[in-house]
Amino acid sequence: MTVVVIGADYLGAIEKKLRELGITEIAHITGRCPGEIKKISIPKTAAFVLVFTDYVNHNIAKVVKNQAKAQDVPLVYAKRSWCAVEQKLAGLSLRAS
Repeated sequence: MTVVVIGADYLGAIEKKLRELGITEIAHITGRCPGEIKKISIPKTAAFVLVFTDYVNHNIAKVVKNQAKAQDVPLVYAKRSWCAVEQKLAGLSLRAS
């Protein structure tokens, strides 16, 4: 299962926790530089997109939202803490692919 993570300079323990959920590939974009907007591409195999709201600028968040909506990929907004991420993912049914 593939996940796109937008925001934060590094993922730390969150990456390990995501892998424990069965996620095999994590595409990470820091979202700090305005030039990264051009690099954002959500793969068709993405199970969901995780956006760290406290580490991303508004323009990147808007581009990600539009791409995810166009591809019908679930979008999850959370703060950069595992507790916040876990709480948001609880309502999202993760399926292994």
